[in-house]
Amino acid sequence: MTTTDTEDRNRKRPADEDVDIYNEDGNVRSDFLARLGAAIADRDTLFLRQNVARLHESEIGDLLESIQPDQRLALVHLLGDDFDMTALTEVDETIRREIVDQLPNEQIAAAIGELDSDDAVYILEDLDQEDREEILAQLPFTERVRLRRALDYPESSAGRRMQTEFVAVPPFWTVGQTIDYMRDEEDLPYSFSQIFVIDPTFKLLGAVDLDQILRTKRQTKIETIMRETNHPIPAEMDQEEAAQLFEQYDLLSAAVVDENERLVGVLTIDDVVDVIHEEADEDIKRLGGVGDEELSDNVVSTVRSRFLWLLINLGTAMLSASVIGLFDGSIEKMIALAVLMPIVASMGGNAGTQTMTVTVRALATRDLDIYNAGRIIRREAGVGILNGMLFALLLGVIAGTWFHNYQLGAVIGAAMIINLIAAALAGILLPLLLDKMGADPAIASSVFVTTVTDCTGFFAFLGLATWWFGI
Repeated sequence: MTTTDTEDRNRKRPADEDVDIYNEDGNVRSDFLARLGAAIADRDTLFLRQNVARLHESEIGDLLESIQPDQRLALVHLLGDDFDMTALTEVDETIRREIVDQLPNEQIAAAIGELDSDDAVYILEDLDQEDREEILAQLPFTERVRLRRALDYPESSAGRRMQTEFVAVPPFWTVGQTIDYMRDEEDLPYSFSQIFVIDPTFKLLGAVDLDQILRTKRQTKIETIMRETNHPIPAEMDQEEAAQLFEQYDLLSAAVVDENERLVGVLTIDDVVDVIHEEADEDIKRLGGVGDEELSDNVVSTVRSRFLWLLINLGTAMLSASVIGLFDGSIEKMIALAVLMPIVASMGGNAGTQTMTVTVRALATRDLDIYNAGRIIRREAGVGILNGMLFALLLGVIAGTWFHNYQLGAVIGAAMIINLIAAALAGILLPLLLDKMGADPAIASSVFVTTVTDCTGFFAFLGLATWWFGI
């Protein structure tokens, strides 16, 4: 736990009223970035302390992401002890590693000692094991034990995201004793909304909200006003599952317990908001096949991130091309087929992506399960049939008028119906199958759905045209 003086330095601070780094669009002002760059070049520490050091850590994070890579470390060094290390939790992993790797472990240890435990863990987990142990060895024993315990939990678990600073009292204390304890004890969290009740072995018994404490007479015992803890979260639980509990039960904070139901920390809504943002960002990137790519990544790491899925996409594209190759004779005899066939495949791909996006998101939020899957599959099939008929009519008229051949319009209309039905079914069934197999549907669905719609679209259109026109 941190002292009151430390928390006063470390708490969320509004930016100085005279310092406004954002323009009307919410972006960092270019003129401020120019002044900041000049101050770094001139080693103007007075300007930096007056205009940067007093900013909110999220604003400092935005500055670090906006300036040039060679300016970031210079800014941190020039600010020295005035640099708020919490700002490193507001930047992407690449920038955080870039800065932390260049700082001496002694400086990191001094800064870590002033952070909330969840922020400290966020920085420590990116370090090499050797550097991490060297930094932890320089911290006070109690804090070192807390951080090591949090780091022992799996990555992306509730135990990694929890704060180990909390207020816990025995059930036999009175309200008066509890209030006096909170007034006299300096080693308390800066901000908290509830007090936990524990037995001598630290087993969680219940909790009391602060407003309940304030409304109760001093002589009342805590055990008479405590309530059963709302949905204690196992430390091993995945952070996304924990976030879903917060959303489902409108929690502001929740106790985190170990396998023996002993209180080990607290998960708060500000941590959960970060988790929700992080998980949504991860799903969007995986749907696009870019992995954990960050905007600050260099060319080589970005290529490495994207190459695998582009390679897989090349393989699926070759499969689609092989379907076209089956009908090369038909295409030679009727050039209109080559002009129109990309339309069928493209419409199917877009329709499949729509269904797939809704399905993957529903799986992530657990809105789609075995009980309602049948109904959703029937709905998507109905959508595919209706959209197929509507676009078949529209495209059939356009194609027939364009090439003065309404039989060709009828053929492409039929192919459109077939492909949009296939797209709807592939968009929901493939993510469900991947999820059932234990794979992440956000990673693999896009490539497979596109392959199904391309192959189905080409085969349906070219096959029907070959059969109908006898070519």
